[in-house]
Amino acid sequence: MNRVLTLIAVLAMGLSLAQIRVGIAFDAGGKFDRSFNQSAWEGAQKAAKELGVKVFDFEPADPSQVGQGIRTFAEEGFDLVIGVGFANEPAITATAKEFPKVKFAVIDAVPGEGKLPNAVGLVFREHEGSFLVGYIAGKMTRTGVVGFIGGMDIPLIHKFEAGFRAGAEYAFREDKIQGKVLVGYVGNTPAAWNDPAKAKEIAASQVRQGADIIYAAAGGSGLGLIDYVKQAKCLKEGGNVRFVRKADPYAKVPKYADYEKTCGKDGTKATPLFFIGVDANQNYLGDTDNNPATLNHGLTSMLKRVDVATYEVIKSVVQRTFKGGVREFSLANNGVGYALDQYNKALIPAGVVSKLELLKQQIIKGQIKVPESR
Repeated sequence: MNRVLTLIAVLAMGLSLAQIRVGIAFDAGGKFDRSFNQSAWEGAQKAAKELGVKVFDFEPADPSQVGQGIRTFAEEGFDLVIGVGFANEPAITATAKEFPKVKFAVIDAVPGEGKLPNAVGLVFREHEGSFLVGYIAGKMTRTGVVGFIGGMDIPLIHKFEAGFRAGAEYAFREDKIQGKVLVGYVGNTPAAWNDPAKAKEIAASQVRQGADIIYAAAGGSGLGLIDYVKQAKCLKEGGNVRFVRKADPYAKVPKYADYEKTCGKDGTKATPLFFIGVDANQNYLGDTDNNPATLNHGLTSMLKRVDVATYEVIKSVVQRTFKGGVREFSLANNGVGYALDQYNKALIPAGVVSKLELLKQQIIKGQIKVPESR
């Protein structure tokens, strides 16, 4: 009897020590794009730390390599293979059919039309979160002109655009402003996710047309917008640029020295330029002097919790609760939202924050229908 109990104990110990292996294949832009891919990587790293899984990754050298690495992970008998981005879906679907004992997940797409028991699609209601940051832009713009820069011109990114436009226009109507939303896309191929120079060019064009707040849903290309905003710093009134809000909403926000040198201290003549980040919290990227207390050029970020989705699907494998099909992340389960932290809390008035929470509940309850397409 004691020998049987000892054998059971040894087997149980062996099972506990068998480390779960997770392979994660990234989209174009790589795992350190400070946005979409990096958010997934951070979720995987959290799982490695907290759940004890072993994480391996594959980064494509160029867009043509997206999807590679997935089969290798499956052939090696990994417990879970994650494709970050819709471009990985065809490879995930094909490989999931061939390796039914391996579990698979795709972020931003549904493998096998949701019918594969060993594959799950992790999708988001990006338009809901984009509505909230669009509302912020519409409330805080001084020129009445805001901009949107998309990466690849596809339906997925149209969801970001549609939500942002709807939120900004809601704020314009609320304040009786004849506002405008400018839209530009980096391109129509996967290279659009990693072309910051093109995004910077689009940002410059939108600012010349009066945009003082610009939202980018463009992966690594969005870094071009951030660089432009930090370099240009402000938009001065004159020519085609007019302030529809004469009162300076940032008058009490301390300005850093280089801003005052370039733009002056008088907010009646110039207004700060802002970007709105995406996917991860990119607010900190707007800090120019390592001091969150001074003016930050990141107004907010639309949080698409790719990190949470990645962590949760890994946890489901660890806990043996994994299910194929589709899993959706929305405002209702905090899968999307907006960022408020030490970098931007001085930029967004308490009244706007209160209204955002009300709008959030109205969207969750279906009282506000946020469009998903143009």
